[in-house]
Amino acid sequence: MELRTEELGKEAAAEVKRRPFREFLSRLFREKKLGAVGLIIVLAFLLVGIFAPLIAPHGMYDFNLMHTMEGPSAEFLMGTDQFGRDQFSRIIYGARISMIVGLSSGILAVGIPIILGLVSGYWGGMFDLILQRFVDAVMSFPWLFIVLSIMSLLGPGMFQVILVLGVFWGITNTRMVRGVVLSTKENMYVQAAIATGCSTWRILFKHILPNIWASVIVLFTITVGSAIIAEAMMMVSQEVGDRRSAKNSRLQIVSG
Repeated sequence: MELRTEELGKEAAAEVKRRPFREFLSRLFREKKLGAVGLIIVLAFLLVGIFAPLIAPHGMYDFNLMHTMEGPSAEFLMGTDQFGRDQFSRIIYGARISMIVGLSSGILAVGIPIILGLVSGYWGGMFDLILQRFVDAVMSFPWLFIVLSIMSLLGPGMFQVILVLGVFWGITNTRMVRGVVLSTKENMYVQAAIATGCSTWRILFKHILPNIWASVIVLFTITVGSAIIAEAMMMVSQEVGDRRSAKNSRLQIVSG
């Protein structure tokens, strides 16, 4: 009987190992209902962005000057703008851009601090001192000022926005990851791994990294939302600048 119970326990453990993703989803919906709701919302926006051409009733750049500034109707669910473009369709297509920028920037913004934070927090020394002074210098400036200044040099474009936001927040997030690594490496299981002669890379990726994933996930979710807001602010500022340039050009033509 005891042998049978032990065999069942081993089979259950093997089943969990074979299906880690299913086990993760099961625990998420069972223990973290608010997090599960957030996951559903993100997946819904992601699917809307992927299938935007099938969902949107009109194209993103379909001009119709006969229907400018109209209110909501059966044809235009959220009305139209000053060029007769369907607002509902533009929101759907905008979800695609926002999700691409948010997720890509978020991945870059946690990938950089994972690498730098692990090395800085575990080894310390001169590298840690120089890196943290560089992070202090970056954090002393307003993020919008730095991002817009770099974007003015690189030029407009989705790839440039992702790169600038991801690298900037990746550098600033290094401080948080470093702090978590500093506290984690003092735990007894890390000290035991060091005492038994484990290699440095094994300690970093087998003992420290799995125990800081909770903080990294929180950091990723915060960064995704911040990147979407920042991307919208940058697009608005760029559009305002384009309008001012066009207005100045028209004034010069009239005055000339």
